[in-house]
Amino acid sequence: MMVRHRFGMVAMALPLLLSGCSLLPMKRHLPVPKAPANVQTATPEQLVEQVNRRWDNFKNLTATVEIQATMLKPQEGLATDYPSVRGWIVMEKPNHLRVAGQYLGIKAFDMASDGITFTLLVPTKNKAIQGPNTITKKSEKQFENIRPGFFFDAMIVRGVEPEDFYSETSDTETIEDAAKKHLYTMPEYILNITRHAPNGSRRDKPVRVLTFHRDDLLPSNQDMYDSEGNLESQVTYSAYQSFGDSKYPTRVVIKRPLEGIQIVLTVEKVVNNQDHLPADEFSVKIPAGTQIQSLQ
Repeated sequence: MMVRHRFGMVAMALPLLLSGCSLLPMKRHLPVPKAPANVQTATPEQLVEQVNRRWDNFKNLTATVEIQATMLKPQEGLATDYPSVRGWIVMEKPNHLRVAGQYLGIKAFDMASDGITFTLLVPTKNKAIQGPNTITKKSEKQFENIRPGFFFDAMIVRGVEPEDFYSETSDTETIEDAAKKHLYTMPEYILNITRHAPNGSRRDKPVRVLTFHRDDLLPSNQDMYDSEGNLESQVTYSAYQSFGDSKYPTRVVIKRPLEGIQIVLTVEKVVNNQDHLPADEFSVKIPAGTQIQSLQ
């Protein structure tokens, strides 16, 4: 009887073994994420104080950059990558901006804003575009939706306004380093910034969400929302380096999901808080005979 019982168990197990199924659990080795050597702690008030201090200390900035733009059409499954251009960015508080780029030694574009209106000159097309600093009416042409307002707000993390409310949560992000074939766990703080809705509503409106890596407590992500609560901009900051007495990210990725725009900035050099900028720094001279288009 015992032999017959054992034979029956083997007969029952044989189809499972032949089919590749195992009756015993199997262990596999997985990569072990590495934690940062230094993990700092901060209260929400300390994070806000740091953001405000960096904004208060900022006066102006001149950066040498490489700019690469991608136009996305998710509904059509299309992405158009444009050639990278070398350029420079000049910014001055509160919202003056100049961005220019050249390709193969030829000026590709030159855009300047006084914080209210902007001018974009495209010399190769003998064309200039003028309009308000922020979008009031979206264009079907994606490039025409690139405005200085969101560019400035992405490059510099503004301070928290007195009418803003905030709360802090904690999380841990797993980061893959493809070059070194390592996984890293990065503890982070998430600062949710909201504002009370008007007309006595009890519903807060999202304004921004700032994420800080806890190894250096510097902003790693910034999500910005419009007045309707739609996600307008997603910005990631990485590879911080010291330029003078301040640290700036050397890689900034700006995504505009509503317009299908992505801009990647590789920052090579930063000079901040110069004593004097030229008076005409934030204006573009339009040559005679240039076709001018006005945007809303």
